[in-house]
Amino acid sequence: MLPIGAHQLRLFLHVFAATIWVGGQLTLAGLVPGLRALSPDAPRAVARRFNAFAWPAFGVLVVTGVWNLIEVDVAEAGSRYKVTLAMKLAAVLLSGVAAVLHIRARSARGLAVWGGLSAVGAISALFFGVVLHG
Repeated sequence: MLPIGAHQLRLFLHVFAATIWVGGQLTLAGLVPGLRALSPDAPRAVARRFNAFAWPAFGVLVVTGVWNLIEVDVAEAGSRYKVTLAMKLAAVLLSGVAAVLHIRARSARGLAVWGGLSAVGAISALFFGVVLHG
């Protein structure tokens, strides 16, 4: 068996939390039409339950992301790495802020716009994370 150390644990926790944050948003978006057919209040109730898992996962992403940065000498990294890292951090910020605004939205338009932007940010952060570690 290959060795299991802090690096593997950190990467596992980061990817696991991303599956909840990113995958959960996409799954929930796909379920909304069916939930609305069950009850107009069902999407909101399911979203509240999702938030109980999603926000702790986002927290794990932030903590393990900082842990990842501590393990990389960013000052010594090349400019292309730094640009990619900046893109990832901007995508993380977009996803988190848009998710907060989505929760606070009261109109269907606001829910759609902020939910969509949060998902775009989450998917973008995932993509740039793969690029950084690829």
